[in-house]
Amino acid sequence: MMNLLIGGISVVGFISLSAMFLIWLERKISAHIQNRMGPMICGWHGSLQSIADSLKLLLKENIVPSGADKLVWSLAPFFVTVPVVMAFLTVPFSKTLIVRDLNVGILYVASITSICVLGIFMAGWGSNNKYSLLGGMRSAAQIISYEVPLLLSIVLVVMEAGTLSMQGIVQAQEQGWYVLKPNLAFAFLIYLISSTAEVNRVPFDIPEAESELGAGYHTEYTGMKFAMFFVAEYTNLVVVSAIATTLFLGGWQGPLLPGLFWFLIKVYGLVCLSMWVRWTLPRVRMDQMMTFAWKVLTPLSILNLLVSGWWMVR
Repeated sequence: MMNLLIGGISVVGFISLSAMFLIWLERKISAHIQNRMGPMICGWHGSLQSIADSLKLLLKENIVPSGADKLVWSLAPFFVTVPVVMAFLTVPFSKTLIVRDLNVGILYVASITSICVLGIFMAGWGSNNKYSLLGGMRSAAQIISYEVPLLLSIVLVVMEAGTLSMQGIVQAQEQGWYVLKPNLAFAFLIYLISSTAEVNRVPFDIPEAESELGAGYHTEYTGMKFAMFFVAEYTNLVVVSAIATTLFLGGWQGPLLPGLFWFLIKVYGLVCLSMWVRWTLPRVRMDQMMTFAWKVLTPLSILNLLVSGWWMVR
């Protein structure tokens, strides 16, 4: 019990530091892509900007919109933040550094992260704001749609590894990373696209499209409740990158360096790839996004799964 408590506290600390670091990193990456300087005032090259922003949000007044469903509106940020934090409990950072190695670890992660859509819809519904409601409904439709090809990609990895344990999947890649196999490389590509939509990142940031919906489902949030949505977005980005690393890139496996270093290098490499995509590609329309999910990604995922299954049993 004590080990679980210490592991939970360590996960929360890792998530908090990662979120603040990634917020600063994305601001610097976007600035360099746009030929700007980015944050430069607080700390060396603005390295303390995230801490300054956190203090500002902490001290801001918590304003509840008139007509809002206070209970639903207040609980929404927790339904978004807590599941992504809990998802880290079964992620293997190294051969021995894991809070709890469940024999159904990947099923647990896929299930717990699906709760986030409930929090997003609660935020849109409880705000009593048409833009928030539209953002919440868009997000629900988007996440449910892209959940299908994402889970089909995960199923293919489980078929290859023969286990649902996250640690077991990593150990099954001792002879070679799954991304090096053609069918699993295709599944990896589908996973990357679907996970980008799952975390509402450009080009799939329809639920919070600034030019259409203001800030989307969190338009009416201020102070720390708004900060919780912000932290949840970057934590979710780390979660999907950690899952991709575990399933396709050999997890903590690598030469010379300790496993923890290899795991973090792979995870943050995928995070930087996502940031580069965000500041490079334009946003797609809602109809284009849904068509791409149901008419392109899902059929390709099913076809890949069927062909791979036939190849395994032939």
